Amino acid sequence: MTTSVTLIGAGLGGLMLARVLHVHGVRATIYEAEASATARAQGGMLDIHEGNGQLALKAAGLFESFLALVHPGGQQSRALDKYGTVLLDAPDDGTGGRPEVPRGELRRMLLESLPAYTVQWGHKFTSAAPLGDGRHVLTFANGLVVTTELLVGTDGAWSKVRPLLSEAKPTYAGITYVETYLHDSDTRHRASAEAVGGGALFALAPGRGIMAHREPGGVLHSYVALKKPEAWIAGIDFSDPRQAAARVAREFDGWAPALTALITDGETAPVPRPLHTLPVEHRWARVPGVTLLGDAAHLMIPSGEGANLALYDGAALGKAIADHPSDVEAALTAYEQDLFPRSAAEALEADRMREVLFGDNAPQSLLDFFAHT
Repeated sequence: MTTSVTLIGAGLGGLMLARVLHVHGVRATIYEAEASATARAQGGMLDIHEGNGQLALKAAGLFESFLALVHPGGQQSRALDKYGTVLLDAPDDGTGGRPEVPRGELRRMLLESLPAYTVQWGHKFTSAAPLGDGRHVLTFANGLVVTTELLVGTDGAWSKVRPLLSEAKPTYAGITYVETYLHDSDTRHRASAEAVGGGALFALAPGRGIMAHREPGGVLHSYVALKKPEAWIAGIDFSDPRQAAARVAREFDGWAPALTALITDGETAPVPRPLHTLPVEHRWARVPGVTLLGDAAHLMIPSGEGANLALYDGAALGKAIADHPSDVEAALTAYEQDLFPRSAAEALEADRMREVLFGDNAPQSLLDFFAHT
């Protein structure tokens, strides 16, 4: 295959696509705005699922390497009420099918599986213009101009490739997560460490919740969820970490100290993460020479599926390209015909999980969910 494959964005989905193409002897180039692989932290734990993320890793020939990254005990799930009473404690017995790995380690594994030339760091994509016959000319902030025969937007929620295909833009989902960390928790934050347990914690009430995950090294990584308008969040001065944490914590007055300490005792500045979504049925008409994967294609409420879908998208697109070595349009058509209904179904499920977690019946709705899974 002589078609040049160009990816914008070196997230998990883009790296998976490049890896599967490499396995099939197809060269890809990824342009990434960040200066290096270590330019920023890569987030927390990911549970990689049997039905999508693990299938992608197997298609990439990386499943055994992935297993070496698994965090033992990470599949434990605990649900508490706001007073700290344990409502559910599901241990990790190794049969859950959703092993936990650090996102940064998974990304490192994918990067190391690629030829050194694959990712071009420090290339911020600014625009693309069609040249006809599926070719596009791409412009970057550093002055580079390249031409490609196949362009894939793997550049996340605020994709700059998406406008070539769709007028859809992310809209605020009505919920903001506030991210915090506690370090050396088993020594310095014992009550919170006990509340979180060995895996995931869900302490929920209608319209709000404190969720946390234990990471390697005794790190507690928390997402404090609030169903609030954008203007309310914007009214908090997050440049003053102490005051911002105190303001968020006031929304949890009366909750158990072991839970609110995940906010007030945070050892990094709290970071607001407003959640945005694309339409559930987001799709586009076939445009020659360009497609999307991951959040660029189907941004949805966090439900544990986002990274898995991106990995699966990357593997599926890579296989479609390899299966149609002389017909790019046939490859993209086959990929998108599978992508659209699959991603719509997952987006609907993500919306259902929003009600499970933050609806009027929380936390009972979460207990009911676990009882039927």
